[in-house]
Amino acid sequence: MSTPEPLTDEELADIEEITEATTPGPWYLRILDDDWAMGLVAVSTVPDTGRGERWPGFDHHEIVAATLVQQPRYVDVADERWDENARFIANARQDIPRLIAEIRRLRGELEAAAARDAAAS
Repeated sequence: MSTPEPLTDEELADIEEITEATTPGPWYLRILDDDWAMGLVAVSTVPDTGRGERWPGFDHHEIVAATLVQQPRYVDVADERWDENARFIANARQDIPRLIAEIRRLRGELEAAAARDAAAS
């Protein structure tokens, strides 16, 4: 696997802009069930209750994305990683802003170290 080119400041800003445009977080993995969306694995703005609510027992406005809808079978990835994919999507809403902040913090430290080195020589 080759090492990708470093992110430019513009690319980092674009990623941040895309992230900030999404539904506010945090997001959560949710397992729901009903006659219309049997076995629904979803990304939601509210935590899973563990009760596998059936619609209308959950508010559809809380659902950001679905990684499995079995009935009818129109959201169903071949590798059956529905829960893993939903967990990744949900965590991305919280993780990407943290990663952007960490990249900027580390870049700041590198710039400060370079400035110290330049001043010392």
